[in-house]
Amino acid sequence: MKTIIIEDEKPSARRLNRLLEDLGVEVSVLLHSVEEAINWFHNNEHPDLIFLDIQLSDGLSFEIFEAVEVKSAIIFTTAFDEYALQAFKLNSIDYLLKPIDDEDLEIAVKKYKSLAPKKEKLTLDFEDIKKLLVNPIEREFKKRFTTKVGQHLKIINADEVECFYSENKGTYASTTEGRNYLLETTLENLEEDLDPKIFFRVSRKFYVNVNCIKDIVSYTNSRLQIKLMKFNEQEIIVSRERVRDFKLWLE
Repeated sequence: MKTIIIEDEKPSARRLNRLLEDLGVEVSVLLHSVEEAINWFHNNEHPDLIFLDIQLSDGLSFEIFEAVEVKSAIIFTTAFDEYALQAFKLNSIDYLLKPIDDEDLEIAVKKYKSLAPKKEKLTLDFEDIKKLLVNPIEREFKKRFTTKVGQHLKIINADEVECFYSENKGTYASTTEGRNYLLETTLENLEEDLDPKIFFRVSRKFYVNVNCIKDIVSYTNSRLQIKLMKFNEQEIIVSRERVRDFKLWLE
């Protein structure tokens, strides 16, 4: 099958290419912007499958479909949950949240192969999409969590949590009081519970509260280190794949 990647962050594009090669999927070309993608589609046979980042350096990737009648299946890639949820409702096969996990990628590729879609015109309502991207549907996020402390139930307000982190197969909430509490959940499940305007998943191990960040320091391999007000149990490092999206989130 003919596959292409449209991703403006070149290291992320190359990493995805390598992961696909490991799955036996050959990528024909890597494209890095809306303009480059439009020019390519005008002059080349459309692929069977596109891995498409939603936010590109020169605009939203949906703009490609306003200029070109694309006849390909799409797996969207994004670091922003509200974009991913909208993308999932379109004619895509799947969506992958960054940084892309190799197991999730394998499942998405298998899903595509099992459906074996025919090439047909995508029907996307761009105006509705743009409205959702500018003003996402308001969602209710968890405002408090409970945990058992001895014979008592402790109530933890979400805005009092500096970070959520995983350690030894457990998930913990570290509070502004400097206390750490074991929760009966996982970081993956927290994804649906946390307000993305307040909490960002900086790595596979940490969600951080923007209001509790004391300092951000340059770290090795183009990464960032986050220092919180109280939490000092471990180093909190923004993974290289998430640095760009983390900076955008801070704005």
